[in-house]
Amino acid sequence: MQSVGARQLKIWLDTPDVQLQLLDVREAWEYEVCHLEGALHIPMGQITTQLHQLDRGLPTVVVCHHGVRSAQVAMFLDRQGFQTINLHGGIDAWAREVDTGMTLY
Repeated sequence: MQSVGARQLKIWLDTPDVQLQLLDVREAWEYEVCHLEGALHIPMGQITTQLHQLDRGLPTVVVCHHGVRSAQVAMFLDRQGFQTINLHGGIDAWAREVDTGMTLY
């Protein structure tokens, strides 16, 4: 599992030839408060039954609130053959460093 900071993820997302998938593993209420546009939402507790929704051919950036749950999911996905990248600091870091208008919780 790799790790990426919010600012670097923003650069990747703004680069047209960079292909990756965003996976948000927070609970539904958290996702409703704020999320990254285009992120696939699969709560952590549903990952094992929803693996079919993920593209194994794309690097997967896993997102949660502060980066702890996403690190756990990323390690699990690594063992399943995915190339994973954990968003260090989670959506909280994104809201503080990249999208300062995003709702914090």
